[in-house]
Amino acid sequence: MKKKNDTLYGGAGSNTRLAHMGHDPSGYHGFVNPPVVHASTVLFPDSATMEKRAQKYTYGTRATPTTDALCAAFDELEGSAGTILVPSGLAAISVPFLAYLSAGDHALIVDSVYSPCRNFCNTMLKRLGVEIDYYDPEIGADIAKLIKPNTRLIHTEAPGSNTMEMQDIRAITTEAHKPSHGRDIVVTMDNTWATPLYFRPLDFGVDVSIHATTKYPSGHSDIIMGSVHANAKHWPALEEARITMGICGAPDDSYQILRGLRTMGIRLEHHQKSALDVAKWLEGRDDVARVLHPALPSFPGHDIWKRDFKGASGVFSFVLKSDAAKSREKAHAFLDALSFFGLGYSWGGYESLAVPVNLSDRTIRTAPTDGALIRLQIGLEDIADLKKDLEAGFAAAAAV
Repeated sequence: MKKKNDTLYGGAGSNTRLAHMGHDPSGYHGFVNPPVVHASTVLFPDSATMEKRAQKYTYGTRATPTTDALCAAFDELEGSAGTILVPSGLAAISVPFLAYLSAGDHALIVDSVYSPCRNFCNTMLKRLGVEIDYYDPEIGADIAKLIKPNTRLIHTEAPGSNTMEMQDIRAITTEAHKPSHGRDIVVTMDNTWATPLYFRPLDFGVDVSIHATTKYPSGHSDIIMGSVHANAKHWPALEEARITMGICGAPDDSYQILRGLRTMGIRLEHHQKSALDVAKWLEGRDDVARVLHPALPSFPGHDIWKRDFKGASGVFSFVLKSDAAKSREKAHAFLDALSFFGLGYSWGGYESLAVPVNLSDRTIRTAPTDGALIRLQIGLEDIADLKKDLEAGFAAAAAV
């Protein structure tokens, strides 16, 4: 294959980039896909090279050609200075937190954060002496009022987990990076929902972008992995933490994620189209109190989504209308009647999923009072079949 022109490559469309990034066939005898390199020990040609570690690969935990290929692809997508691969999406949150936070530091965490992240903050981080405060996802520039002299990190997530609140990321990063704070405040963002195809956090002032690559980059519900992508200023500390903790991505998983990336753009287009169709259909039903989808004009955060994001993925929530006494029972009846929608955690795969949402750990954006909150992942099935399946759920709920 001919060497790609960097200027042409940089201006190419997202699907073209996904098809060609993260591999160099000329480096592997012309084979299109990079090899899967299984490695722990790496041999050195002589003791002087070994002593100085004067070669590209030194040990399997540091990097392999397979993991490097995936990291290069992510750096191209994110515009990042470096990427680390970790064993899960939660690890993609916890590792940078440990990289940038020390005892006595203060961290601001969005209240609509991924629930396991909240548990990590409330247990391990507090035990290590880190002060934690949660903030309203719609706070915007008013985040400045919560910044303390020891604030070291602000964690964002947009849309918020399950309740889908949008954040004004640019307003938050602008406040966080003002010199008047007297110290460096790292802004991290969980961007799993949008992927870098629909939102690039580093372009909006975020320092560290976080993904559960289990989701859309994998796309097939069979890989657990996370990735973290840092700008040049914060890359060295992130990489140092990864090496110090002995964390690395497995070669087979890295290859599968790289393979999934090739079709992520096409899959996301289908997820987006189908999810928005279903969301609009749900919005017109009398048995639905509210639909929480940022791409709907009726959603409170729609203007921010429309301004900053290039698209929407396949995950959103809705409130199944009911009085408080029957809310849980109706939700169970609805979910148990579904066939095409599986009852399972995670999302981003080819299949549709539905889960009841528990917001008992929230302190600011608490559970809705007008019914049960149900999260949907709209997969790659035909929309007519999914609507028919949801109809069965609504009929079951009405019978309660």
